Amino acid sequence: MTSLIAVLAAYLLGSLSFAVIVSRLMGLDDPRSYGSGNPGATNVLRSGNKKAALLTLVGDAVKGWLAVFIALALASSLGLTVRDIALVAVAVFLGHLWPVYFRFQGGKGVATAGGILLALDWRVGLITLVVWLVIAKGFKISSLAALVAALLAPVLTAWLMPERDYLYATLLLSVLLIVRHHRNIRDLLSGREGKIGQSGGGEAG
Repeated sequence: MTSLIAVLAAYLLGSLSFAVIVSRLMGLDDPRSYGSGNPGATNVLRSGNKKAALLTLVGDAVKGWLAVFIALALASSLGLTVRDIALVAVAVFLGHLWPVYFRFQGGKGVATAGGILLALDWRVGLITLVVWLVIAKGFKISSLAALVAALLAPVLTAWLMPERDYLYATLLLSVLLIVRHHRNIRDLLSGREGKIGQSGGGEAG
């Protein structure tokens, strides 16, 4: 029962869509109504408000980190197993993708996945983040950076984390993240994918 409550709480936390929340608080248009329609930091950047985009990025990452961090911190006292913590990681990610508070219209999960990885193992999270930054800065295409990071994360998890349940969770997160980028993948293959800050594609969130 405790594990079920932890998973449900993680999903509800993940359902806080900071792209929508920050935009409303700052008097901006709903990010689902312009650009790609994706409620993520990259699409919020298209509003021209860099502060709103940064707050969205941080908020989405922190909620992923916080859900897993709390589960790890309370694991002993609540009797949570490694599998329970892995399920918490998946639940907070699913909340971001399909948020119950916002008609299940969520983002693509890049920032939230990054926060989750940092909480599970700071080495995996940090290496993945550095790779994302290098690709994003070098190619100016956020979706490409996200896809490379998604492919790398399970490899790093298998290498640095002995817990098999964490590997399964990371694999699921990576698969879902790649699936959410299916349109970006088509645009990348056809050479139509836009760059960061442009009104077209090239995003993650």
